[in-house]
Amino acid sequence: MANSEQSKKRARQSEARYAVNKARRSRIRTFVRKVEEAIASGNSEAAVEALKNAQPELARGVTKGVLHKNTVSRKISRLSSRVKALSTPAA
Repeated sequence: MANSEQSKKRARQSEARYAVNKARRSRIRTFVRKVEEAIASGNSEAAVEALKNAQPELARGVTKGVLHKNTVSRKISRLSSRVKALSTPAA
């Protein structure tokens, strides 16, 4: 357990940061889940709208240090390609 004042303070800061980051991650997952659900339902307009709302949230996760840049880039790429495939008729 933390003994010095400094280590006690760092432990408090760590807990506070953990809570904030957890809330951010949860919020991002909710936005991504909405895109997934729209794709699953086959509703092209809803999927496009959900993706538009999810992209800034994912990007914010990068700037806040919650997610890695390449991870978010990959997620956006994969989601957008699935939404695009949904909106174009299958040939």
